[in-house]
Amino acid sequence: MQAVKYARATSVDEAVQMLRDGGDVARVLAGGTDVIVLARERRRDIDLFVDIKHIPDLIGIDYQAGQGLTLGAATPLYEVYNHPDVKAHYPALVEASHVIGGTAIQGRASLGGNLANSSPAADGIPAMIALGGTAHIAGPNGRRDVPIAEFCTAPGRNVLETGEFIVSLSFPDPAANSGSAWERFIPRNEMDIAVTNAGVYLALDGDTVADARVAIGAVAPTPLLVPAAAEALIGKPLTDETIEAAAEAARQAANPITDMRGTADQRRHLAGVLVKRVLNKAAARARGDE
Repeated sequence: MQAVKYARATSVDEAVQMLRDGGDVARVLAGGTDVIVLARERRRDIDLFVDIKHIPDLIGIDYQAGQGLTLGAATPLYEVYNHPDVKAHYPALVEASHVIGGTAIQGRASLGGNLANSSPAADGIPAMIALGGTAHIAGPNGRRDVPIAEFCTAPGRNVLETGEFIVSLSFPDPAANSGSAWERFIPRNEMDIAVTNAGVYLALDGDTVADARVAIGAVAPTPLLVPAAAEALIGKPLTDETIEAAAEAARQAANPITDMRGTADQRRHLAGVLVKRVLNKAAARARGDE
């Protein structure tokens, strides 16, 4: 592993200053479950780790009815999936958070880190996109907000500029009669990286879909929001036909590769299968059947 310096920040402004002074070879250290591996394998040129775990703004969960949910970007996953408000209102986040790594990883890893790592196969990102999440970013030029659907730009790349980092993530309060769900397919339990994953949010007005968001992962250079899938649903009754139309839109949006985990054709097929599954699950939750 390359020699790396360490500094602890106690405020957002102090972290910004440390990252700015460190330049392109400075990186944020929160859980460290991804970035330490990148440094050890010399896949990133890193000279300085800036520890942000001790900044109060980056740890914690706050839910306000009518306003929504705010997560500190470094909040450990186990706190997310065990939180009663998250379990009650954001089940897709619970499902995605619960499978990222094992128990030891979940004690350190965070949804903010999952987003910043920007893997095309990241489990948390499609769930966060489907829930309409926003990343709140701090940096040398001040603060800015970026929709999570627009955050990733290429495999392992995103909109963060030198000196910037994610402070928190926010999600709107789900509408009445709504539900969310997330699933993935993995080839076997020993290979814990999705071949394909999918997350949805669905709001119903009787039998009619009032709102929907569909996101898929591991089928393109970045996780994808699929507007065409939502268009196939919104304003129409939720039937096998409209669900199939949304699944077909997901298949058409997928632009996968073939690798050791699965073929492009398999991934495209799975995008449709998983979208149908999570739509049915989200619908059951919206109706109060689950």
